[in-house]
Amino acid sequence: MTLPPAPWRDRAGLAELIGVLGDARYVGGAVRDTLLGLPVSDVDLATSLEPPEVVRRLEIAGIRAVPTGIAHGTVTAVSQGTVVEVTTLRRDVATDGRHAVVAYTDNWHEDAARRDFTINALYADPLSSRVDDFFGGIDDLAARRIRFIGDPLRRIAEDHLRILRFFRFHARFGQVMDPDGLAACVARANDLMALSRERITAELLKLLVAPGAVPVTRLMIEHGILVPVLPELDPASAGRLDALAQAEAQAGVAPDAIRRLAAVVPAAAAESIGARLKLSKADRKRLVSAKHGVEGDVRALAYRAGIESAVDRLLLAGEDPRDALAWTPPLLPIGGGALVERGLRRGPAVAAALKAVEDQWVAEGFPGNSRVASIADSVVADAIIRQADDASSGFA
Repeated sequence: MTLPPAPWRDRAGLAELIGVLGDARYVGGAVRDTLLGLPVSDVDLATSLEPPEVVRRLEIAGIRAVPTGIAHGTVTAVSQGTVVEVTTLRRDVATDGRHAVVAYTDNWHEDAARRDFTINALYADPLSSRVDDFFGGIDDLAARRIRFIGDPLRRIAEDHLRILRFFRFHARFGQVMDPDGLAACVARANDLMALSRERITAELLKLLVAPGAVPVTRLMIEHGILVPVLPELDPASAGRLDALAQAEAQAGVAPDAIRRLAAVVPAAAAESIGARLKLSKADRKRLVSAKHGVEGDVRALAYRAGIESAVDRLLLAGEDPRDALAWTPPLLPIGGGALVERGLRRGPAVAAALKAVEDQWVAEGFPGNSRVASIADSVVADAIIRQADDASSGFA
């Protein structure tokens, strides 16, 4: 088989880079996605050259070399604006489920053998376009099957993250479930507890926005895959995700990982799960907010919670978010200074009165300046009366 023409193969500087390296082949996602007719973002090259030689050749040619992962054999090359990761052929010397000790090799089969799935172990010669397939990856692509290279149990023992990657790749590309791979993931699910929460979260969020996220998430819950890290999930989690996915599609809203995570987790556990997964403060706040539900006017919700959180809540409630998406929340057309000018004494009462003005303004549907002025007059009058009462009582 040969690699078909694709726009990414004509990127500026790519031919020059390949010419400088000499012995190099496209590998992984770029080959896989091109064979599937999908767009390609990242381009990776594998080479028999060791990193110091890669850097030397790039520098002589005036191509920027960034040692992003040089300890593991990877150099990032920037050629005429095109960014390519160049990795030396490797073989595993030792693994512990989280990290691998590697040695360089000039054997393409050895390099392929250490990769996770057959569809990720495809290489293509840039000049002849010949595709090298050592483990039946082309047939698995045609069958839309995700299959471990070698013994699945052993491959998971080498890197526990491959459990989540198996399901993520199935959610993205798969149609036929590999029973041996599934059985191995079930048997070794507890291995996930040994991984950092950051690695787990990164994979999980990618999985949740994949095309097959709903059936794959349901499968994972049914087989207890996520119990070691998310024991709160239950069959209802998959149902909520399904409902959200349908609501997103009906509204024409793109899938969003945090919103979909909110669908999966129970409301009572949102805060603790956000902390456990080490989400950013902003994402944790959004995760919790998404579980608050929808009450009252859509625009009031969008003003209070923000457009993004309002859309999350509306979609999770099965309501149409398009009005919120098409609306730009206005600014309150009055400030504390205007209340002071109306006779309100400076101090905490100003902030309280401004909040009262804002609440009524929102409740009335964001009326214009004249109505806001009238609301302010009424609120200030009440506040001045309270200030006078407090003063006469000795609490001023």
